[in-house]
Amino acid sequence: MMTLGLSACVPTQTKPNKPVAHRVNPAIAQASALAKNHETLSGQAKTDAAHEIERLIAGLDNATLSAEAAMIGSGDPVYNFIGRELLRRGLPLPRPFDREGNWRFNAGDRAPADRDGYRPPRKLAVLLPLTGSMATAASPVRDGLLAGYYGEHRQRPEMVFYDTTGTPAGAVAAYQKAAAEGADYVLGPLGRDEVGALFKDTSLTVPLLALNRGPVAPPNGNASFALAPEDDGIAAAEYLLSRKVRRVLVLVGGDDGMRRSVAAFREHLGSRGGSVVDTVVVAEKPADSTAALQAAMQKEGGVDAVFIALKGAQARALAPQLAAAGLGAKPRVATAQLLSGTGKPEQDKALDGIAFPAETWSVQGIHGLPSAEATGKGLNTARGPAAKLFAFGYDAWLLTGYLERLASDANGKVDGATGALRIDGFGNIVRSPAWSTFSDGQVVVARSGD
Repeated sequence: MMTLGLSACVPTQTKPNKPVAHRVNPAIAQASALAKNHETLSGQAKTDAAHEIERLIAGLDNATLSAEAAMIGSGDPVYNFIGRELLRRGLPLPRPFDREGNWRFNAGDRAPADRDGYRPPRKLAVLLPLTGSMATAASPVRDGLLAGYYGEHRQRPEMVFYDTTGTPAGAVAAYQKAAAEGADYVLGPLGRDEVGALFKDTSLTVPLLALNRGPVAPPNGNASFALAPEDDGIAAAEYLLSRKVRRVLVLVGGDDGMRRSVAAFREHLGSRGGSVVDTVVVAEKPADSTAALQAAMQKEGGVDAVFIALKGAQARALAPQLAAAGLGAKPRVATAQLLSGTGKPEQDKALDGIAFPAETWSVQGIHGLPSAEATGKGLNTARGPAAKLFAFGYDAWLLTGYLERLASDANGKVDGATGALRIDGFGNIVRSPAWSTFSDGQVVVARSGD
């Protein structure tokens, strides 16, 4: 009888494969080192470090950025920077943001959240400049907030308004009074200086959602919601970059908001490998700029697209000049200020084809709020230029009820009147607007790919 040797009966032992270590992208490695030191800095040094981190991250393509984000461990401070860039590009997060501080959603013994995430505070304090120079801007914000509040038929918080008078001292006094009177959440203030005065206090006793950006990031556990000109610039840059546009001619007016939009556009486009070929400054009453436009076209590499930071009347005057310079068929994207001074289709036909960020409510409508046209007919604060602030106030109400869901869900969002709302790892509400355009002089939803 044949006997089998032991080696024939026992499977050959093989060494287990060692896991292949992930090679961190060099730009991410640099950004991570800076991010770990970021919180120890202050003032301009902290701002400069944040800009460098953002520059390093922005230079990566979508696939690399998403892959690197998925590999970053919990607690690494660079994740929040990467996550914010993913939100700006409309890409999903692999996990929720790392949130420091106590977000205190149980403060005031809130009721459990509904299935859709709705979980409002018990007592909501609203800080607005009801008197003073900012009262006119506050009126549509207040009315939009009240439209959302009374349109909600589930449990609503007790809501108390406090007048900030539009001053930093007034905002601090109003906040302190609201806290003393038992508010468990604060909405506001509205002015940038008012917000700055409160954000200086890093130990706010009652969490708040400010209705503007301050000079510094929100203290841990607090948030900021704004309609900032910089957001239009960043959104426009992303719009063009997603269409493989790299070389852009800029048309800008003299308004401070326009200049801020252009500065943000230039920085974001440049961080992603694009460039501003030339900048043409347009007067309130535009002169003939055809020669300047043609000169930009003649530069080496040419012009791929046009970014327009102008009001409607200025843009209407420039439209035939763009066509004469050979730029009429190029992609053209504008800030929301394009709508200023529009409303007459026979004139606005000159703006046909220009894409711009608009409020979802005004071009598509949203569930829970009557159409912008119908609301505007019955309410002065919901039509014309005020309509945007009315939509902003409505969304501020939504955020008080859904902020916990946004903060805890990796890809949680709220479909608001101003756009789709999410929150980044630094407490800033990130808004994705509804891209619109003019067609036969009428505002319509921009088609995908336009």
